[in-house]
Amino acid sequence: MKMMKMRKSVVAAMMLLGLVVAPVAASVALADDPPAAAEQGGAEAPAKKEGGEGQDAKKKASSGFMGVVFGSGVLGVILWAALFLDGAMAIYFIVDCWVLIKPQKLMPQGLINNVQGAVAEGDVMKAIKACETEPSPMSNVLAAAFQHVEDGYDVIQEAVNAAADLEIEHITQRLTWISVCSNLAPSLGLLGTVQGMIMCFATLSSGSPDVGELAGNISQALWTTAGGLVVSIPALTFFYSIRNNANRLILRMTALTMELIKPLRNVEVEPEA
Repeated sequence: MKMMKMRKSVVAAMMLLGLVVAPVAASVALADDPPAAAEQGGAEAPAKKEGGEGQDAKKKASSGFMGVVFGSGVLGVILWAALFLDGAMAIYFIVDCWVLIKPQKLMPQGLINNVQGAVAEGDVMKAIKACETEPSPMSNVLAAAFQHVEDGYDVIQEAVNAAADLEIEHITQRLTWISVCSNLAPSLGLLGTVQGMIMCFATLSSGSPDVGELAGNISQALWTTAGGLVVSIPALTFFYSIRNNANRLILRMTALTMELIKPLRNVEVEPEA
């Protein structure tokens, strides 16, 4: 169990690192591309280079991703921190659900073999002990069925369906957090876009706006929109993929449970000595 938790933490850390480094690397690569106008300048470029070298370096530094983040004011920094945190939480819940919603986790083969052997022997108590030994969603459903063996097959079916619905609810609660992260990211990006446009119009209202400052405000608006979509699209894709897989596994688990308890229709439970 400790190794599994450590593995999940390492995977989440690696994915988070990739999420943080990728946009920064992309912005650096874009910032390093020389503008087309400078390539066409020819002989005029050396003459202007000495006078505007410091200003060009300053503009290049402020036009990068980190310049956009820290040049957007306190609210902008908070928005970017919230976006990165939202992305990290989405990665965590995706990895958590991806690891837990597996056939071997929901219905272990060892549990199935032990219950099949106990049912073949007609020993309900042994089957219940097998469920207690290997806790899992399927063991909870089987335990609910075995506890109503003497109440009739209709009651057993109702107990199985109720227990399966409860397990579905537990799984859905985990998946819901992925959906929350995917829906929250575009809202944060939209808020950053609104902030950038407000700053843009505030710059225009000054009468003689600074073109560099105006471009920075527009860049802030576009970067936050892109950041929200970068978090939202993968999270939403993983959410539906994992949810559909969970529904299939739950249906399969319920059908297998009904197959396992069919021979117990007329079995009588003997109390332990």
